[in-house]
Amino acid sequence: MTAAEALSEIGYLLRQDEKERFRAKAFSAAGWSIALQKPDLEALHKAGRLTSIEGVGEGIARVLAGLIETGESRYLNRLREQMKQPARDDESELDFADYRGDIHSHSRWSDGRATMLEMAEGAQAIGYEYLGITDHSPRITVVHGLDAERLVAQSREMAEVQKAVDVKLLQGIEVDILEDGSLDLPDAVLEILDVVIASPHVKLRQDPAAMTERMLRAVSHPHVDVIGHPTGRRPGSREGATYDFEAVFKEAARHSVALEIDCDPARMDLSPEMARLACEYGCTFAIDADAHAPAEFAYVPMGLWMARRAGIPRERILNFKPLDELTMIAK
Repeated sequence: MTAAEALSEIGYLLRQDEKERFRAKAFSAAGWSIALQKPDLEALHKAGRLTSIEGVGEGIARVLAGLIETGESRYLNRLREQMKQPARDDESELDFADYRGDIHSHSRWSDGRATMLEMAEGAQAIGYEYLGITDHSPRITVVHGLDAERLVAQSREMAEVQKAVDVKLLQGIEVDILEDGSLDLPDAVLEILDVVIASPHVKLRQDPAAMTERMLRAVSHPHVDVIGHPTGRRPGSREGATYDFEAVFKEAARHSVALEIDCDPARMDLSPEMARLACEYGCTFAIDADAHAPAEFAYVPMGLWMARRAGIPRERILNFKPLDELTMIAK
């Protein structure tokens, strides 16, 4: 486990306690800083300068020192034990060096903070083979989502950006799952896109039976490739939706619709526990940053511990596949 992953997991576990939310954010921020800057931790430790890393105070520096000296964190192990976490998959083959590309990202076309070119250049700098540009659909007006006309305009810009980068750009959408399970854009629009991520964003406290029907309809939609952050939760601040997870996961597996593990520290959705359950029912997965700026691609190396803890084999994860083997491309 890398230092960024360890700090991210500590932040995740601390978020389960409302009283620890500020410390949770501190650990997550420090993990992000390390994933982004890639400092020489051993050299800084020897020099007694771990606190020179942005976001690393004395307490986090002690955790890092233990990781550097022993390869594990007693503090993290104690948190895992206290919170009855499932056993780790120590034989996992999930290595970020083999991660091919992220299929869920946003640009200034909706609520992103960077242009499509800047996102593409950021993905290329990491060495990605492909990047999905999946801006929002129109339902939530505050995010300035894309309707059919704006998607056509975006495709023209994507063609120009593609000429300037080597990373393959996939045009997609993060389409809202409406209260009745229908989607926020017509089939005639969805069928021409490379990637369709259907996500629950509103009415997450809907009655569980109605929420189950809503999600079952979404996972059985012929143009849906991925269910984005499938519960909509934000640990420490917002509970996610409750529904018949077994039924929805089984239906997702039957239709070859992947479930997302959103690595944003504010989401961590699906959780490792829920992802393990989905894996048992035969689901495939997408591990994404849900990045709204190039720096947020660092969420993926921070969040890979979730898939390892869930015991998900590499062949079940879309992002470890070359472009020509992606499930959604083959549909």
